Amino acid sequence: MQALFSPGSLVTLAGAALSVIGWIGYASGNPNLSLPTIFYGIPILLGGLALKSSELPPPRRVTPAAVHSALRQLPESEPLRKLLGDVMRWRYGQKAHLESSLEVLKLWDEDAPPQLLSVQELDEQGRYGLRLCFDAGGVPFERWQAKQERLGRFFGEGLTAELEPLDGRRFNLRLLLSPAA
Repeated sequence: MQALFSPGSLVTLAGAALSVIGWIGYASGNPNLSLPTIFYGIPILLGGLALKSSELPPPRRVTPAAVHSALRQLPESEPLRKLLGDVMRWRYGQKAHLESSLEVLKLWDEDAPPQLLSVQELDEQGRYGLRLCFDAGGVPFERWQAKQERLGRFFGEGLTAELEPLDGRRFNLRLLLSPAA
């Protein structure tokens, strides 16, 4: 259902609707209706199809948006709030979420990039946090472990990062506010 309301889908549907209205106007001999709708409808349809072909949907959100909203609004939660907003957007022309961040951290493989599968908001003893579930792709888990200390500092001041291996190539990256924050 989420893919139906993506920006690419909405633009494609708008272009298709304009094109159909234009062709109906043309068939009924109404040039005032057919010319503008065909003229604008076909390029909008093609633009929407181009967006759909390069679309990267947001990861699955495990926690409903309303949960932990009080913790999320605290001033010290701003780095995590920005990160959550960034990964929950539709992306176009990118291979994976957090692509530029993972490239800077040297956790990127061009052929098999790490994929963000899901995001969960956490409440760890009154501290706000995020659990990001990744498929490691072509990046070995050992390289993630070597960068664990830097991961927390990279995403925001006062954050700590914890890695938890799951099955196969999947793992969780937990970003939590430091106890001193």
